[in-house]
Amino acid sequence: MSEYTLPRDRAHDADILAPQAVLDAARRRTLALTDCLDDDELMAQHSPLMSPLGWDLAHIGNQEEIWLVRRAGGRPALRPDLDDLYDAFRHPRADRPALPLLRPDRARRYLGEVREQALEVLDATSGHDADHDADQDQDPLLRRGFVFGMIAQHEQQHDETMLATHQLRSGPPVLDAPPPPPAPSDAASLPAEVLVPGGPFTMGTSTDPWALDNERPAHTVELPPFWLDTVPVTNAAYQYFIEEGGYHDARWWHPEGWEHRRREGLEAPRFWRRDGASGPWYRRRFGHVEPVPPEQPVLHVCWYEADAYARWAGRRLPTEAEWEKAARHDPATGRGTRYPWGDVGPEPGQAGLGQRHLQPAPAGSYPAGAAPSGARQLLGDVWEWTASDFTPYPGFAAFPYREYSEVFFPAPGAASAYKVLRGGSFATDPVACRSTFRNWDHPVRRQIFAGFRTCRDAAPADEGRP
Repeated sequence: MSEYTLPRDRAHDADILAPQAVLDAARRRTLALTDCLDDDELMAQHSPLMSPLGWDLAHIGNQEEIWLVRRAGGRPALRPDLDDLYDAFRHPRADRPALPLLRPDRARRYLGEVREQALEVLDATSGHDADHDADQDQDPLLRRGFVFGMIAQHEQQHDETMLATHQLRSGPPVLDAPPPPPAPSDAASLPAEVLVPGGPFTMGTSTDPWALDNERPAHTVELPPFWLDTVPVTNAAYQYFIEEGGYHDARWWHPEGWEHRRREGLEAPRFWRRDGASGPWYRRRFGHVEPVPPEQPVLHVCWYEADAYARWAGRRLPTEAEWEKAARHDPATGRGTRYPWGDVGPEPGQAGLGQRHLQPAPAGSYPAGAAPSGARQLLGDVWEWTASDFTPYPGFAAFPYREYSEVFFPAPGAASAYKVLRGGSFATDPVACRSTFRNWDHPVRRQIFAGFRTCRDAAPADEGRP
């Protein structure tokens, strides 16, 4: 049950310890998501759920200035006047369009000025980490490049949010990407579910150098055996739920979810529309209207919809611990791996990540990325709702600031406002995706690139079955 250790001579560790490469990749994506729109569209709010893209653009620079230039580099502030303006906790998203935001051309110049100084800080600290890697007195922000990895992850997380804003905007398409490859030849013959053995496993991490505070510390969790869907629930399977009246039968719904469904008039996943009362389903995807592909994982469903489908199917959503055990525990070795397939990667053939495609791959794709249990697509393609509330692990310590995780945890004795999602989506960059990574959102949210898979309890006799 020992947790993995990241060896220095492995390919993925080279990525982790190459901060400039991941910072550069994030910046290329940020600019690609904003250079394709004119200034008016960048400053507009395309949904009250989201910031104007221009706000995200300057916020990314402000966070980089605060953490890389000031904190890591000890340098004077470039634009301290922007700290309040781009503080996500001071200004709700709905209020941000009315703020005196930087215009896009000025925001881009600011990004460039900050990055120039950040790279100078990186050059000045790059040798220090190698010389003092084992020194526990070293600033934990700098140890193994953590602060640079944190900012790269922050920018990529905003890039995924910005991609969600692109999905919400109306107007002609401005983004393009090749479609994912077709399903592999064995996809149709995969078993419907795989058995995840019972017993203890190591959840979370204390050693991953770029893991964020809510992933820490590693701790042992004991679970009974369970059966897990081999692949995420597909559009075809979800359409059957719709046709069987799943949206109109309160038996399947959490009481709060039923009220939300009635109040909001939910009838199908977000961005789906039907041609007539019984015609085919279509979806809008980044400005394109197209038939809903039956073989892809269902997308843009909220937690309440996922939970209702699972109940209707006679199953349930996996807990966060069950999902993580399925994604990283190797029963043959007792080790926890960084990814379902091992410690190295991810490679393009192992997971649908990094916005290479603007949609999920067909269910059953990426056999090279399967977990030891045989489950596929646990990382990438769609975020997966779990049954769990977002709460701290035993021994949690906020680092390097409370606002990343701690403020989202429920107060003692209070109910959580957030459900945990795992696994990443096609819009998630590899730097922000690993088997321990935790995402969270309100159970009503549907603009995120979220789907789900279901599970069920296993009987003791099932442990010996293939």
